[in-house]
Amino acid sequence: MEFSVYFYALIKKLPFRANQNIIKQTSMTQKNKFDICVIGGGPSGFAAAMRGLDLGKSVVLIEKKQLGGAGIFNGALSSKTLWELSERYTNTQTNRHGFTVYDSELNFNAIINEMNRAVNDRYTQLKTQADYYVRKGRLHVIIGKAVFKDDHTVEVFNTAGERNETVTGEKIVVAVGSKPRLLPHIEVDEKNILTSDGLGNLKEFPQSMVILGAGVIGCEFATIFSNFGKTKVYLIDRADRILPFEDEDISNTVSANLEEKGVHIHRNAQLIRMEKSHNEVEYELKFNDGRTEIHTVENALISVGRVPNSNNIGLENTGIELSERGHCIDESTKTSVDHIYAVGDFTADIALVNIAELEGRHAIEKMYGLTHASLKYNNISTIMFLNPEVAGVGLNESQARKEGIPYKMAKMKYKYVNRAIAMRKSKGFFKLIVSNDDEMKVLGMRVLGEHASSAVEAIALLISMDGTVHDLVELVHPHPSIPEGLQECARMLSDKSIIKPEVFNMDLQCYSVDEQGRIEHLHKRNKELAG
Repeated sequence: MEFSVYFYALIKKLPFRANQNIIKQTSMTQKNKFDICVIGGGPSGFAAAMRGLDLGKSVVLIEKKQLGGAGIFNGALSSKTLWELSERYTNTQTNRHGFTVYDSELNFNAIINEMNRAVNDRYTQLKTQADYYVRKGRLHVIIGKAVFKDDHTVEVFNTAGERNETVTGEKIVVAVGSKPRLLPHIEVDEKNILTSDGLGNLKEFPQSMVILGAGVIGCEFATIFSNFGKTKVYLIDRADRILPFEDEDISNTVSANLEEKGVHIHRNAQLIRMEKSHNEVEYELKFNDGRTEIHTVENALISVGRVPNSNNIGLENTGIELSERGHCIDESTKTSVDHIYAVGDFTADIALVNIAELEGRHAIEKMYGLTHASLKYNNISTIMFLNPEVAGVGLNESQARKEGIPYKMAKMKYKYVNRAIAMRKSKGFFKLIVSNDDEMKVLGMRVLGEHASSAVEAIALLISMDGTVHDLVELVHPHPSIPEGLQECARMLSDKSIIKPEVFNMDLQCYSVDEQGRIEHLHKRNKELAG
């Protein structure tokens, strides 16, 4: 899944354990026979189970560890809690706001405990809800590993490998999630060389850490550790810039901010070797210009993506078709087997919690004929928890140009938005992309800056409604608020801006791009028309 970070090992101190039967189980009317069998209790599986209950179906939910899965324990909630804490700590260290905080104490264990409390809060909510339906006799929950015996029958094994229960489902949802991807030439011991699952083995902030992988997850980890200021962070990137799927202005700004925090980015660097050496980690890089470098750090973090948990679960007994990477080949959650559906990280779609939940609900509705539509991913909202955060939905400029889509773009820096000025957080910018015609249908948006995520919803809704810039121009936003910046971008595109790009042409841009990639600067044209 791109877009999620994983921290399961950090919550090992929680009072519950994966091998405990955390939810009292009850028998159904037809013992061990259910309308719906859901394998996996993460975001997609839990959402599927709840939607099945909405329809009055008997549901069995099988989860290997704890309800919530990677979305809570070693994923979005845990890592984003750490990011929020790191951001708060960073804010206490500035002396630019007219006050200074002295003698602030940074305690690793206290930070981890606060993250654990956040994780436990959400887990308790899920457990309470599941318990309610268990007591009502509408839901059956089994903690254990699920293995297909055939395409309707699932055997469940405990941590000792003993078979505890066998269930059958008329319909089956496979929501088995994913795990960190490993590299064959690197020996991960989860002590010195770690994946996100091993970060809980840390006893203190490491003095130095190298992160292999400069995608979203790697950059988020680099942000978290550099924010706390106790770790010298190195980031290995094979390309000439991080976040290569984003526009250059996003990538360059994030890079500059990371480097300002002391992060060293190895650009155009190929990892030759990485190995443990005297309780440290030694790694060797080869650069595009032919030179090599050897570095030694305290810890290494491997962050090169995720792979689906599709091994050793008996999929060969079902007839489900898989890709070479182990993802399920599906058509809008429906697999090659009519009554089996695949959701979440088990598919090759966008790996995000909100997408997982969407797919879980959609699978249930599709299997019972409540919808015949295919899922659409063109208005998926994303947030990258960096320094500062980056929010996006729909197309960016790089994608539009690659696909030969003509467009218009308006861009404005945060420094012209009253809320950003008041927050003293005026570094950042807005970008609004629309079709290059009179309708100016909304195609996408990117915002980099404080509270960037607050600007996503209206644009996502407009994309799903095939809406236009004209729908956004006269919408009354609360004042002062960050989304007002996007509205001003819409006004620029409609020649109605309050802040004029012909005056502040270093900070505001407005141009069109045709199918051949040729640019016309609209604010220059407007200036000429105005005389």
